[in-house]
Amino acid sequence: MIRMDNQCVFKTFERFARVVQIEERPHIPKALASSPFDGEGVATRDRKLVLDGVAQGYVLDSYSARKLGLRTTGNADGVHNLFVGSTAAAPSRAELLRTMDTGLLVTELMGQGVNPVTGDYSRGASGFWVEKGELAYPVHEITIAGNLRDMFQSIVAIGGDVDGRGALHTGSVLIGDLTIAGE
Repeated sequence: MIRMDNQCVFKTFERFARVVQIEERPHIPKALASSPFDGEGVATRDRKLVLDGVAQGYVLDSYSARKLGLRTTGNADGVHNLFVGSTAAAPSRAELLRTMDTGLLVTELMGQGVNPVTGDYSRGASGFWVEKGELAYPVHEITIAGNLRDMFQSIVAIGGDVDGRGALHTGSVLIGDLTIAGE
């Protein structure tokens, strides 16, 4: 971080693939994560966090904001109704598989394997191997690995198969490249 004229300029990762849009909408009536105020009593508001792949803001409580010389964003207790989508029309899961052609459809992740300092990512996984856009056979006891910065930048598409029951609303995410290990 570089401080210039009482403003902070961050020299950090601030870019996703251009297709990525992330929006927080805390005031949706009867939605699970709706809230007029955060855990510190700060008013929440609709915000675009990522627009066309470029970060537009941060998620900060009062303490973090003070430490960074910024203002709280009304997120002391986390995000409220986060929508992750795409600039393009949301494809179905079948369309995502056809676009992938050959690769891995991950249906379950195991363990915790993210280094918050370097962004290195490694998790146990299971799912289905995909060939020619079709499910070929199940796989289990494998490891997927990569770096979060590279993964975020290589997002190809975000599907329309959104489960709206929680605080995070996103479809399946097609990522360009990851390392897969296992038998």
